[in-house]
Parts: sequence; structure tokens; C-alpha cells
Amino acid sequence: MPHLFPIDRYLNVRAASSPSFSPDGRFVAYLSNTTGIPQAWLIPRAGREPVQLTFGSDAVREVHFSPERPELIFSMDAGGNERTQLYRLFGVGADRNHSIGDGWDFENLTNDPKAIHGFGGWSQDGTRIAFSANREDPGRFDVYVQEVASGGGNSGAPRLLAKGPGGYYSAVEWSPDDRFILVECVDSNVNQDLYIIEVATGEVRKLTPHEGDAQFKSPLWSHDGKAIHCITTISDLDSATKGYIDPGKCYRRVSEGKGSSDLPTKGYIDLASGCIYIWSLVPRHETETLRLSPDGRWLAVSENIDGRSKIHFINSGFHTEVTGLPVGVANGITFSSDGRMIAFGYDGPRHNSDVWIGLIEGNPWDEPIEVQPRQLTHSGRAGLPFSEFVEPELIHYKTFDGREIPAWWYAATEPGPVIVYPHGGPESQTRPNFSGLFQYFLARGYSILAPNVRGSSGYGTAFMNLDNTTKRMDSVADLAHAAYWLRDNKKGDPKRIAVYGGSYGGFMVLAAVTHYPELWAAGIDVVGICNFVTFLEQTGEWRRAHREKEYGNLREHREFLVGISPIHHADKIRCPLMVIHGANDPRVPVGEAEQIVAVLKARGVPVEYLRYEDEGHGLVKLKNRLDAYPKMAAFLDRYLKP
Repeated sequence: MPHLFPIDRYLNVRAASSPSFSPDGRFVAYLSNTTGIPQAWLIPRAGREPVQLTFGSDAVREVHFSPERPELIFSMDAGGNERTQLYRLFGVGADRNHSIGDGWDFENLTNDPKAIHGFGGWSQDGTRIAFSANREDPGRFDVYVQEVASGGGNSGAPRLLAKGPGGYYSAVEWSPDDRFILVECVDSNVNQDLYIIEVATGEVRKLTPHEGDAQFKSPLWSHDGKAIHCITTISDLDSATKGYIDPGKCYRRVSEGKGSSDLPTKGYIDLASGCIYIWSLVPRHETETLRLSPDGRWLAVSENIDGRSKIHFINSGFHTEVTGLPVGVANGITFSSDGRMIAFGYDGPRHNSDVWIGLIEGNPWDEPIEVQPRQLTHSGRAGLPFSEFVEPELIHYKTFDGREIPAWWYAATEPGPVIVYPHGGPESQTRPNFSGLFQYFLARGYSILAPNVRGSSGYGTAFMNLDNTTKRMDSVADLAHAAYWLRDNKKGDPKRIAVYGGSYGGFMVLAAVTHYPELWAAGIDVVGICNFVTFLEQTGEWRRAHREKEYGNLREHREFLVGISPIHHADKIRCPLMVIHGANDPRVPVGEAEQIVAVLKARGVPVEYLRYEDEGHGLVKLKNRLDAYPKMAAFLDRYLKP
């Protein structure tokens, strides 16, 4: 039986992620919530004590070292409103032991609190940055370039480079010669396009003509600037024997761009000819991340294998795997400027998130390369015995149409109450990440089943599209069959099953307790949708078109969306409900919570409502988590414990 500690111990487990190397490779900047909210930190590559760089009351969302100077760009919003601003952090003083001096200050570069700013990379010479922002029109992201001062000087004003077509139009990376900026345009999670913009003229060139939906993600410039690496689903099986290009004959040309494969894989766009090439071997798993070393020798590839991460290095057909990692999930892969070091965030069921670092040894042309990473940061574990933590089992259960649904099963020591956890997204995936809250509930005697119902990512495009628009309730049926699997396999007490989820997972909770009310003893909805009409009317303008591709739109699908909205079926709810929401949520406005709470109170259904004035789409700040999660535990105990 695992030891049970107070819940605040589990919530005080810290995390580190999102590394960025200093120009000289001696230091790594990263994000850590050691203070209770994510801030920027700095640690020597050799280890030793980290140094805190930012001290805001709101979460820092990303941090990026300049390629030439000991300066950083970081982003931060206000109270979770997602209107991120970009800041330049620069050194004050000259302590050679710190890459940014012995003191530091920052400059607000964008200074437009009504707009969202997404960092698009430093120029190679470190004198400019690119970013995307909806400064002119809330529903349209444009691309800007800005001169950046050095030291304590003041930077120039942003210059509009190119207006976007609407929605997400994101600057990604400068070309090796700083003449062009690579841009990704996201129409939906299954349809993207890539562009390059000439910095001098603002001329835009589309790189990815295709018919129908096709993914083009994680784009990168090649080392010589003559091509773009990317992850793509574009396919043309008739061209399988045409256009081999590199010595290892790894790629084949897509001649027409009319087809789309199910699993995203590695792609290559030749800029001179415009030809698109894809990896020759048929993929068995989704490729999720690409990173290219600055010297062009290594292409780091992260694959999603049933939710677990597997990192490879590829060069001219030769590839090897990063070894020595526990079961878990990688994020934020990056190279040092000399291409000899790699860093990434990593976490798993028994490992809280930390930054790992590895030296790349060997030559791909004459000997195997080897990467055995070591843990660079050691985030606080609150004195908990991680060896006792539960690793989940990957199971599959049959749903209403005979399809197999993958799910992670966390078994408590003894059969008892169970929490069913549908993820958000909806095109997301529950993976074997670390969750202090999960481990607390497991130690408390709750088992957890986390299904990846249809519509989840990680299993191919066809599976991800199975819940689109009018097929929405099929995913809710998958969730009900998770409860049936628990009952039929005697996994816990079928009369003591709770359903808990956030964002789209919050909608799934509300849909489950309205359409399958007999299955649930309690429900917890965190920032969930209860009314698709008001959600689509009031969600951020920059998100609306993107979300309509998934959920449907009010012009064509209003009647259907009204029919599936939980608010119109609230009379069927039998179980007590807890509702948690941030007042500043721009994605699912807080009115969604207040609608369902008001209806349940009017009906006399037990409902507990927690509203946090300084949060957005979810709970980020430790003080709020320390308030909400003990109340969540008490709520579940009240209704699921005898």
C-alpha cells in the first residue's frame, strides 16, 4: 500500500521544461514553476545551482536565447488572458560566470496588451526578431519584424511584414541568410500550409499546394537554406519510384499532392523546384517533432508510440535512438549552436518534468552515433517516494461499433472508486506524463482510467476525424464504454465511478452525465463547454474559424449544436457536480460555467462552483491549485467513499 501524504505535497512537486542553449553553449535557459508559477531560469550546462531570471506574478510561457548575444526573449500574459507580450531580457554587469551578466533587466518589446504575440524566432545575426500578432484585427494574425537593441538600449518599433489570411498565421524561423521568414498557417488540426516571406519586400510564396486536407507541421529550414523540412501527411502513391534525392534514398517525390496518408511522417520541400518529398518507408507511428542541428548534420525526430516518446537522430538514411530514458514524454527538443549537444524536457509517471541534456558522439558517415542523456535539472519532489508511484497499463476496450479504444489504466492497490478522465483538445491525447494529482488519488484508493476516445491525436488522421461535427456524440459513447469496461472487467466499484475532465474534457463530463446519467456517481467539469452556441459566439475571435472546423458552425449546424449542448439536457443530471473555471478564460468563456451552475442550482442538484479571478483556461498558479484540488478531493470523498 503506497504512503498517503497530504495533497499539498503532491501539488508542490515542481517541473522544468522548454530548454534553450546560450550562444556559447555553456548555459541553458528553461521554464520552472519552483516559485509556484512558471518563470525563466538559467543553469550551467555542467550543472550546479540554477539562477532565477524573471519574477512576475503571471506565468512565463516561453524563453529563447539570442543566437549571438547573451540575451533572451520571453513571453508572458496577464492573469491567464493569453494576450502574450514579448520581452527582451538582457544582462547588467559583467560576471563571466553568468551568460547574461551578474544582474539583468527587461524591456517590453511589443507593449500592446490587447493583442496576442507569438514569437517567431531571432534572426541569425541576433539583431531582429519576427513575431505574429493580431494587432490590427482580433481574428487575423499578421507577421512582424522588429529591430532589437543590445544591452540597455531601446529597441525599434515593430514593422508589419505581411498580413495573414485570417486565423493562425505564425512566423516560425528565419532562413540561414536572414532573407526569408518561414510561416505556418493553421486552418485546422488536420490542414495546414507553409509559406515563406521575403523580409526586404514582404513578398509571400506558398510552398504547399494541395487538394483536400493535408498536414504540414514542425517546419524547419535546411542548413543551406535550399529546402524546408517538415512533418506531413501529403501522399501520392503513384510517385513511389520517382525523384529520389539523398544518398540514402530516404525520400520519394510527391508529384501531384492529391493524396493524404493517415500517419504524419517526415517531409522535405525543395525550394528551387517546388517539389515535395516524403519519407520512403511507410510510417508505423506518428512523427510529432523535428529539430535540425545548426550545422545540418543531425535531424532529431521524436515519434509518438502509443503515447510514449522515442527520439531518433537521422542523417542520410542512418538513424539511431536516444537511449537510457525512462517511460515518458519528451518536449522542447533543441540543439546547442555547435550541434554537439541536445537538450529537451522529459517526464513520465514516476518522473516529474525536468530538462535532460546529452552529448552527441560519433560520425554518421563512418561510425554509429551515440546519445545517452543525463538529467540537468532536478526539480523538487516534495519528499514523496516516487518509487511507489503507479505506472499505468496501456489497455484497449471495445466500443459501440467494435472499434478498439486505447486507454491508460492506473490501478489502485485495492478495487474501489474509479475516476474516468477524458482529455481536452479534442485533438489531444492522454499520454504517460507525470501527474501529482493522479498519484495522490491513487494513494487515496482511487483507480484512474484515461481513455483516448475517437478524435484523439496520436493514432492517425482517420481516427482523429472520427468525431468531427455531427459525429460528436460518438466520442461520448466511447467514454460511456470506458465505464462499461470497468463494470464488465470488475475494475472497481461500478456504483462509485466519477468522470473528471478539463476544457473539451469538461464538455465530455457534462455530455456524459446528461446522456449516460446512470453510470456516474459524481462529475468534475473544469473550464468545459456547456452550450456550443454561446461558446462559438463568445470564444476568442482568433480561434473561432479554427474551432468551427472541428465542431461545426452556427450557419449550417446550429440545430445540431443546440441538440448536443449539455445545457439543454441538464434535467437528466442525477449526480452531484463540481465546476471550476478561470474568470479570464478567452477560449471557453466563464459564462459556460455559470450557465450550467445556475440551471443545476435552480433544480436543486448538488453543485459546487469554484471561480478564480486571476486564471484563464485552467489553473496555473499554485495558490489556486492548493485551493481547488483539496476541495476536489473532499468532493469526491463525499460522494464516492462509503
